[in-house]
Amino acid sequence: MRKLFVKTIKNYERFRTGISATESRGAAEASMMLVTGEAGFGKSQTVDYWAVQNSAAYLRAKVEWTPHYFMSELAETLKIDSRGRAKDVFARIAGVLGSQQIPLVIDEVEHCLINGAKVLEAVRDLSDLTEVMVILVGMEQVQAKIARHAQISSRIAKVVEFKPANLEDVAEFCQQLAEVDIAPDLVAEIHRQSGGRVREILNAIATVERTTLRNGAATAVLADMAGQTLTHDWQARRPRVIRAAGGR
Repeated sequence: MRKLFVKTIKNYERFRTGISATESRGAAEASMMLVTGEAGFGKSQTVDYWAVQNSAAYLRAKVEWTPHYFMSELAETLKIDSRGRAKDVFARIAGVLGSQQIPLVIDEVEHCLINGAKVLEAVRDLSDLTEVMVILVGMEQVQAKIARHAQISSRIAKVVEFKPANLEDVAEFCQQLAEVDIAPDLVAEIHRQSGGRVREILNAIATVERTTLRNGAATAVLADMAGQTLTHDWQARRPRVIRAAGGR
């Protein structure tokens, strides 16, 4: 399977629109963007790709984070001295972020809302001082939790919600990632089984590709996958097997 990031899907288009809206904001201090959505819709993959392309500092929040712990990890990510008093570390970080205008991405931002959102207060302070873009990434419920902290939510210029991949998106994934041709009936089955979750779509494509290449074929149709497991129903704890007639 090709190692590519597919940029022609709807979630990425929404993400790029959100970036543009945040960059063109009216209030300089409203430099945050919030990305939300259920697990598996491609949030982390998208922001990780964007962070690499834009030389952003990417951190995955931890339950144990305190403001000082967060700043120490950020300093290490920026390859600057993380030792010393919290205010000194903060000053060094702000100096680098501000002078180089390095965007900041914080994934699993839910963990920053513990203890009165003190970690997010530190993020806000950095954002206010440097005016760099900050992208916060979390589950769909995180927006309501952040809304309880007006001093933080007022800094969010745009909220982008990631949604399930539609049939057109799944076709794009299949066309760009698979090293075999996947017929429309099989694309539709991948869409149906995955529920639009990117992780399951990618696993299904890999399964189709392996089976097709093993059979010495260049194209896969739904009937070719009879008896194969494309995805797993984790709630029912059983595989979703394609039957000969094309059903589950």
